[in-house]
Amino acid sequence: EQARDTLPPGVAAGLAWTQAGGVVLYVESALLPEGKELLLTGQLGEVMQESVKTAKSYLWSHADLLQINKDTIRKSGVHVHVPAGATPKDGPSAGVTMVTSLASLYLNTSVRHDTAMTGEITLTGLVLPVGGIKEKILAAHRADIHRVILPKSNESDLRDLPKHVLGKMEFVFAENVVDVLTQAIPNLKMLNKVA
Repeated sequence: EQARDTLPPGVAAGLAWTQAGGVVLYVESALLPEGKELLLTGQLGEVMQESVKTAKSYLWSHADLLQINKDTIRKSGVHVHVPAGATPKDGPSAGVTMVTSLASLYLNTSVRHDTAMTGEITLTGLVLPVGGIKEKILAAHRADIHRVILPKSNESDLRDLPKHVLGKMEFVFAENVVDVLTQAIPNLKMLNKVA
């Protein structure tokens, strides 16, 4: 998928690896007023579903830090969709994209449209390394997305990329979810910068 020119709150660009190579996947989240459920669509596998649940729990437990209104989380269900709906998807590397999509939704603030990301998250907010970095960055480059947030632990994987691609890309290396959110969501306000 090509880069989208604008992203409404709740939408974030992720990078995934398939047998055919890297792809850009947009994660789209919407509030379900007065709902309590977590609705997941887009043929998400078990590991990806767990990433959404981990992201939601992280945001609940760090709502004060991130200045997210807990009533918004408490009183609304959430629908998370990852197009294309007919393509099965799985793996942990969309964790940072899930948490960014949900934070953007709860804060009603758009994510930078020029930025894509990949990385696994933990419940305590660590960003863990993932595979397929070369293919994912090449996919971002092909889609005209030139800013990528990666796990700090994947920094050494950049050596596998062609120089002409490296020269056109900006990389942000994240150790934790706060690093990701402050780089992905412009003007994010927090009580303090503690993960």
